[in-house]
Amino acid sequence: MGSNLSLLTAAAVMSLTASSCGGPTELPKGANATGVPSQTAAAPPAELVPAAETAAPAASAVSTAPVSEAKPKSPCPEDMAFVDTTYCPDVELECLKKEHNKPNKIIICHEFAEQAQKCKTELRRQRYCIDKYEYPNKEGAHPPVMVDWYDSLQMCQEQGKRLCWESEWVAACEGPKKTPFPYGYKRDPKSCNIDNPWYQPVLKNIYSREAWIQDQELFRLDQSVSSGEMPGCVSGFGVHDQTGNVDEWVNAEKNYEKSKWAGLKGGAWGHVRNACRPMTVSHEPEFTYYFVSFRCCADAAPDPAAEADPKLWRPPPQPTPKKHGAFSKGWTPKTRAPHQPSPPKP
Repeated sequence: MGSNLSLLTAAAVMSLTASSCGGPTELPKGANATGVPSQTAAAPPAELVPAAETAAPAASAVSTAPVSEAKPKSPCPEDMAFVDTTYCPDVELECLKKEHNKPNKIIICHEFAEQAQKCKTELRRQRYCIDKYEYPNKEGAHPPVMVDWYDSLQMCQEQGKRLCWESEWVAACEGPKKTPFPYGYKRDPKSCNIDNPWYQPVLKNIYSREAWIQDQELFRLDQSVSSGEMPGCVSGFGVHDQTGNVDEWVNAEKNYEKSKWAGLKGGAWGHVRNACRPMTVSHEPEFTYYFVSFRCCADAAPDPAAEADPKLWRPPPQPTPKKHGAFSKGWTPKTRAPHQPSPPKP
């Protein structure tokens, strides 16, 4: 897994995250450092009123021709969810039940107030496509771990996609109702793969150059589940497994001291934040770990009306720094690991 220097660097990074890669969380405040434009308040175009709700024509004018049941074509590929929504770059949420997690030095919110978000900046419109599942974006498949930001970007680009921007990931997670968790306002380990016990990792084995040693350690630690295995872990836009299971790389919308242009969203299967808004920025883009993975996003098919909307947010160019070293496809378990949660009963 790289040179001895890389191993020592990785081990140093791990000491900051102890059990579950909590790390400090920073949220963008208003305008950001990467040139993302500030937008004025706006909402997506109103949906068309169904024909059944419009005034009925005169009986003599009613057509007897069969009504087409064909669904309008989505602006996204079939395996991606279409998101067209408003997004608040700097939101205020009221937490009703807090927990101070000492091992990770973080605050975990177990329940938020059921009220509309208080946006401290202007809303903007976001319109894009996002994978319904973690990479490889197939229900029943297993997301790879031990991939860094560079690996994740390359695998998305191989599919003609890109890594998601943090706001795209959040908007898809919050859904049309803009809930703090994809499933609502209260933290629920029965909905998503979270709050599993922590097992002490052996760092020298995680980063061993001997494939069999690394494989054995990663298998011992694995508590992930297959994509879509927990049907309750889905947002209002139909995006699965965003909070919990594995941490997911995204493009940060401002530069941070350590993570630079990268961030990790969702938390993994342990007892960490596991909500839509928090982002871990305590790891370099080269960081790999036994619960770090990703999903992909893409631009939606062009729509003249949307493109003419002055409140439409247009993502900045994808960061394209060069990786030092070989790319990796990551690691996936060949069979169900001993600590993997049991599938939920129907």
